[in-house]
Amino acid sequence: MTISYFASDNGDNLAYVHFAATGEGRKLPAVMFMGGFKSDMEGTKALFFERQCRARGQEFLRFDYFGHGKSSGEFVNGTIGSWKQNAMDILDNIIERDVILVGSSMGGWIALLLLLGGNVCIKGVVGIAAAPDFTKDIESQMGQDDRDMMVRLGRLEVPNDYSDEPYIFTRELLEDGSKQSVLDKTHAVSVPITLIQGKKDASVEWGKALKIQDCFQGDRVNIIFIDDGDHSLSRDQDLAVINKAITDIC
Repeated sequence: MTISYFASDNGDNLAYVHFAATGEGRKLPAVMFMGGFKSDMEGTKALFFERQCRARGQEFLRFDYFGHGKSSGEFVNGTIGSWKQNAMDILDNIIERDVILVGSSMGGWIALLLLLGGNVCIKGVVGIAAAPDFTKDIESQMGQDDRDMMVRLGRLEVPNDYSDEPYIFTRELLEDGSKQSVLDKTHAVSVPITLIQGKKDASVEWGKALKIQDCFQGDRVNIIFIDDGDHSLSRDQDLAVINKAITDIC
């Protein structure tokens, strides 16, 4: 595995892993994987899809947002808008063919934002526990103590089920998140969108997938519910479902 770096115009140094299509895989669109909030490109799903794409000879790319993994920057200085720009920079400069965007949690939000940006190379989106507008959800759930912390510190610290370090939601993140909202209106889409959502997801309520389907209107916007699936959807059986969704779009 060779890690490369892309220097963006705004000074971000973005780490990514990319390999070109081979053989019959040249007939397939590329796959670009986008991770979640405070995740990196070394996660179970990213590495699984890389192996699957290599086996098909299919072009594949995974990367780290600003402040994530091996990319430059401090995580707390990032926003949805800046991470969306990172994804746009990678997509526009590294991948030179049709592409399917695969986004996990926050990455699903980023994928939908890129789709709405009008890039004609995007031929489909697979959302894994997609979490568009999650910053609005955080604000709606804040109690008085949380609001006092935001006023006092300019950020909210929330326990993290996956790490000893808490999730940090800054005032700038929440304010920018409102500007990046995609569930406040309807959007006509012409490419397939497949949403894979666990019904035992403790981070993204399964009704979120129904809301996305309501707002993104097209002939091929589908939901696959996994009744016993959690937020990570990283079990072998979950990964098989997601991989099939990718190949079905192909």
